[in-house]
Amino acid sequence: QVQLVESGGGLVQAGGSLRLSCAASGRTLRGYAVGWFRQAPGKEREFVATITWSGGSAYYADSVKGRFTISRDNAKNTVYLQMNSLKPEDTAVYHCAIDGPPFGSTLSTDFRSWGQGTQVTVSS
Repeated sequence: QVQLVESGGGLVQAGGSLRLSCAASGRTLRGYAVGWFRQAPGKEREFVATITWSGGSAYYADSVKGRFTISRDNAKNTVYLQMNSLKPEDTAVYHCAIDGPPFGSTLSTDFRSWGQGTQVTVSS
């Protein structure tokens, strides 16, 4: 079975930056889209970003567009989320999602494997 190792979360002041990583082992990510979702206390899981299997196209939620960048390194079997200009409303547990449709998806149900999540806290 696939093993996902997420890292990069933590506490940061508003306006700061964090870089999340999700490294997969046990299976290749080639041929499948990957994504990031987040969930804040008392709220439903929210789409953040997705990227196609080739890395040629990426799509973002309106709330993070222009601030976050998703990327992938298929040779390293790793997906990243660069988060800049962080806001307190970005505070959430962030989950890496893999094994999605080749050309991406905003639907959590389209991804069949998930990381355990990493906490991001943005202070005011």
